[in-house]
Amino acid sequence: MDSLGKERCWAEIDLAAVRHNARLARERSGSELLAVVKANAYGHGMIEIARALLEEAALFGVANAHEAGELRASGSARPILILGPALPEERAVINAEGFIPSVSSAAEARAFAENPSGINFVIDTGMGRMGCWHEDVGAELEKIPARQLHSLSTHLPVADEDEAFTDEELTRFAELVRQLRARIPGDYKVHVLLSAGILGFAQHRFDLVRAGLMLYGSSPLPNEQRSLRPALTLKTRIVLLRGLPAGRSVSYGRTFTTSHPTRVATIGAGYADGYPRSLSNRDAAVLISGKRCPILGRITMDLTMVDVTAVPDAQIGDEVVLIGRQGDTEILASEIATRAGTIAWEIFTGIGSRVRRVYL
Repeated sequence: MDSLGKERCWAEIDLAAVRHNARLARERSGSELLAVVKANAYGHGMIEIARALLEEAALFGVANAHEAGELRASGSARPILILGPALPEERAVINAEGFIPSVSSAAEARAFAENPSGINFVIDTGMGRMGCWHEDVGAELEKIPARQLHSLSTHLPVADEDEAFTDEELTRFAELVRQLRARIPGDYKVHVLLSAGILGFAQHRFDLVRAGLMLYGSSPLPNEQRSLRPALTLKTRIVLLRGLPAGRSVSYGRTFTTSHPTRVATIGAGYADGYPRSLSNRDAAVLISGKRCPILGRITMDLTMVDVTAVPDAQIGDEVVLIGRQGDTEILASEIATRAGTIAWEIFTGIGSRVRRVYL
């Protein structure tokens, strides 16, 4: 922490907030937690987040064999489920390490027949990304020894957009699982609910829940945001202050011109740090001394210009909050995403590798 004053751009991660959100996922669902830590725990740091959740998570979810290997190498003894399909050349290490692969067919399952942890068999109920189509799953599962099944799962494509479709999808899937358990007995688990499902459809109860975005304090359902504690604060510093007269253009493309004398702060973060260029000229702001200071012109790779005319005491070296709270004012990742025309998932995972993560 002593070197923090030298940082130009950093992210502070509140591990207590992550644990709070994990407990909420378990309490809402009444199920065990599959903590999704893929994509470097959505930019929050996979190893540190997994360590923080050892008491909360029954197992961890990653995207691929590479991530699984990194997590296992860190000393994590929890089961690790790979959520995406495996390449043929990844199968040997998945079997050797006992990672749980996700498969879409009996043919794919045969490649993992010797895996001591079993397989996660994915059922397609509308996502269209992977899995066996739900109408065909019974016949396909009968080709797989029941002892090989660790779990069955599906994915909800519109849990944060279409309540009626999602509720119907979950009802159909619950009935399908009832039929499958009767047809193919076994102690395999079932997992369906992602963050939007946990927050909006917890009445549909299964064995595990796959909490991702909500672990990090961002709700895919806006009316549930108050239940969560944002874990990440993205900060930078003022690196230069200048006074510009009226009529001066700012940044590439000359898309902004001052209409009056303006005090301009150049801050030490840009799109290479994960502050999206698409925020340019979208009425976005940062926080300085607890006040919202508008972005001026286009965001550049390493630097961004903001109007600090309303903060006359701003100084070089002052902290700037890009995402998070400063004083009584807060900028959520969801606000940044909306203004940038994207989603909070992309904002978090886009935070660059040169941004130091500091764990609180």
